[in-house]
Amino acid sequence: MIILADDAGYRDFGFQGSREISTPNIDALARQGIVYSDAYASMPFCSPSRAGLLTGRYTQRFGYEFNLTQAPPKGVEARFMGLDTGERTAADLFRAAGYATYAVGKWHVGEQPQFDPRTRGFDHFYGFLGGGSSYFPNRIAAAAIQRDGAPETPGRYLTDQFGEEAARDIEESKDRPFLLYLAFNAVHAPMDALAADEARFPAIKDPQRRRLAAMSWALDRAVGKVIETLRRTGADRNTLIVFANDNGGDRVGIGAYNTPLRGTKGTLLEGGIRVPLIVRLPDRGRAGTKVTAPVSLLDVLPTALELSGAQVPQSLDGLSLLSDPAKLAARPLYWRYDNMAAMRDGRWKLLRYPDRPPELYDLVGDIGETRNLADADPERVRSMMKRLFAWEGTLEHPRWHTGTFWSQEDVRRYSADHVAKENIAERKALFGK
Repeated sequence: MIILADDAGYRDFGFQGSREISTPNIDALARQGIVYSDAYASMPFCSPSRAGLLTGRYTQRFGYEFNLTQAPPKGVEARFMGLDTGERTAADLFRAAGYATYAVGKWHVGEQPQFDPRTRGFDHFYGFLGGGSSYFPNRIAAAAIQRDGAPETPGRYLTDQFGEEAARDIEESKDRPFLLYLAFNAVHAPMDALAADEARFPAIKDPQRRRLAAMSWALDRAVGKVIETLRRTGADRNTLIVFANDNGGDRVGIGAYNTPLRGTKGTLLEGGIRVPLIVRLPDRGRAGTKVTAPVSLLDVLPTALELSGAQVPQSLDGLSLLSDPAKLAARPLYWRYDNMAAMRDGRWKLLRYPDRPPELYDLVGDIGETRNLADADPERVRSMMKRLFAWEGTLEHPRWHTGTFWSQEDVRRYSADHVAKENIAERKALFGK
């Protein structure tokens, strides 16, 4: 079972150190499982990150490099905007192995019929196809929520509704192995919070952060319902549970906190790609442990396949999280979108820009990427640049783009002035300065 949060801050969970946002059910899951401190999304924004999670492959290999937009940009055909139909998803692989397959929540990997969840291996789908939705039923666009292709108006706050749907799927499949992909849109904008949930956090004076805390509480409540249903049906004894966030926290849009990381969603700085990750094994083995080796959400699919006894395709870029930590640590990780690229190799992180020299950081000694060591170690920069370029030589040309505005905006978010300004409120709230 994969549980995915949306745009949440790296710090904005109790098990990650938050003292103002309360997530007791997710924290309990962390105590029962393995927490990965250096876990990464394969991309810094929603849509391609989800495509990577579902396929276990770098999405640039099949031209999925940009976020999906509501309407095709000029010169782009809608039929290309989605998860390549030649790629096998987790649902394809597990359905072939005899599993029931369920998708609940936010899809966001294509809205054309050929990209529909039920054509991509899922037996059932409840949720919305696009990238965002209001949480209140009376504000949700007509026909936006669907059940297996038929429009349906949710009866509750959407986060709770998704939790109930997932619990119902678990009940229905209690006599059959299942894959459940529960992709919440919480805590993605808009900042819709229940008044009762918001009232739980009177000590948070900033209204945006108070709403975020309330939305996180609702997310945690829904996660708790799903986990309790697993326990009650007896399915928790043989179910892998993965909890993660789809990309770095959105500081710009929702005020998420990524401390001690620098940067925000949409950048290849640590704050844009490093994510919380909990893995609870079926036998709760290694419970309460912390792994510091760099890992990726690309690793979730091969891990699940290995545990199920199914064959792991050689085409996957991810490695099983059950691998020797030394093997995980020795494997480089890569990112690219538009004109920006990055590479992590052990403790080292390389950033390549279109408008300035590359930067090099030692993440073990400088998790906040504050000391650029490129000038001090030019040979390492050259070596990593060559390996990054060699990886790029294996990729396809992007099948669509999001236009010049985002190319400029994405570069702007790396500027020192922008990073400093976005961190002021967070530093003041956390440290009083």
